[in-house]
Amino acid sequence: MSNYIERPRYTCALGGAIATVEALPRAIPILHAPPGCASNTAWTQAGGCGLQVGGYCGGLSMPGSNVQEREVVFGGTERLEEQVKNSLDVMDGDLYFILTSCVTEVIGDDIGAVVNQFRADGVEIIAAETGGFKGNSYLGYDLVLQSLWKNFIQVANKPVKGKVNLWGVPPYYDVFWRGNLAGLRELLISLGLEVNTFFTVDDSLDSIKQAGQAELNIVVSNVYGVDTAQLAQEKHGIPFIKLPLPIGPSASSEFIRTVGSALKLESVLVDSVIYNANQRYYRLLDPITDCFNDLDLQRYAVIVGDANYTEAINRFLIEDLGWLPQVAVITDSLYQEQLEELGRKIKPLPSGLQPKVIFSTDTNDIRNQVKEYWNTHQSGYGKYLNPLSPSFVIGSALDRELAKDIGAAHLSVSFPVANRAVIECGYTGFSGGLRLIEDLISTIIIGR
Repeated sequence: MSNYIERPRYTCALGGAIATVEALPRAIPILHAPPGCASNTAWTQAGGCGLQVGGYCGGLSMPGSNVQEREVVFGGTERLEEQVKNSLDVMDGDLYFILTSCVTEVIGDDIGAVVNQFRADGVEIIAAETGGFKGNSYLGYDLVLQSLWKNFIQVANKPVKGKVNLWGVPPYYDVFWRGNLAGLRELLISLGLEVNTFFTVDDSLDSIKQAGQAELNIVVSNVYGVDTAQLAQEKHGIPFIKLPLPIGPSASSEFIRTVGSALKLESVLVDSVIYNANQRYYRLLDPITDCFNDLDLQRYAVIVGDANYTEAINRFLIEDLGWLPQVAVITDSLYQEQLEELGRKIKPLPSGLQPKVIFSTDTNDIRNQVKEYWNTHQSGYGKYLNPLSPSFVIGSALDRELAKDIGAAHLSVSFPVANRAVIECGYTGFSGGLRLIEDLISTIIIGR
């Protein structure tokens, strides 16, 4: 082996697909895979998703064909048919979703024939080819969404005014997915829109099936789910826009304004929503500002995260909180054009200084690059000393050692998050910005 990734921040495509199906309301994943796939992804989720794993038919209770040497030699479709029948007998769901693995794709089992057999009997069942070798967990998320648009969502005769779909937040691999989707839903509802976000407790399979009625698809990512949006445009004729994950008042105001423009909403309504949300945000923030200034809670920052979080948090720290990001690390494995696009979107400080942008998936490499930057930018002497201190690392649980190296406080936000329990906390929208300020400052003063 000439190269390897040391402690990556994602799993294989199958892992992402499992997490995505688990998050769909009333959906049952059925793995066509060896026995180790489910357990490996389940324990990775448990260790990296803020303790979120399991649930009904998730985690280690997930049905699977458990293929062995016999199926590898003679084919595994009979074993899969048997497993689907057993799952229908004991698993109470409204959509059964077959996911394939590396092994079953290599041996070439005809999954489509199995699906068609059960669909002919009236079973609501679809499949996605999610062999782990295809890519990482974010690709698995995209493949499940594409299968929904190909095989489950109905083509509408005409769009329904004011109805939109939103995605781009991968369940579990964005550890704060529930809260983030709820925050985005809240922003869109404030514009009077009917919103389908696929994965929240307020969504249903019926609403997902009618997603083809939307007049606009909104992707809150420059990477995740973009291929699905293009597919939905080709197959269902629904246009889409892609926006960065909005955290805090600046990005959220832009999010609302861009959606309003795409849907040709009245500017009076859009301006009113933005004005009222900002008024509420700053009224809530006001009581803490004296302590923020008097206790000197401004920080130099290192941001380490996926393609969504790094750009979003960098903007929030600069435009809304007044912190000073010095290094921004994006940890996804991306194509060259995606790297260039994301690099352009990392905003410079108001002073004109540009955070150093690093693209790396390797935890040790990230640690070394940031330490090198920190050690070579301790400029000045005597009263002009500028030691890049105090500092703060906003990253994942893998970045605690980096924070110790440079003497910084640390908060885990991006996957994996092993040191926090997460249920519905989220950072999107105006309220999410306030939540992030609470978490950052609480981390600084926790020892008082």
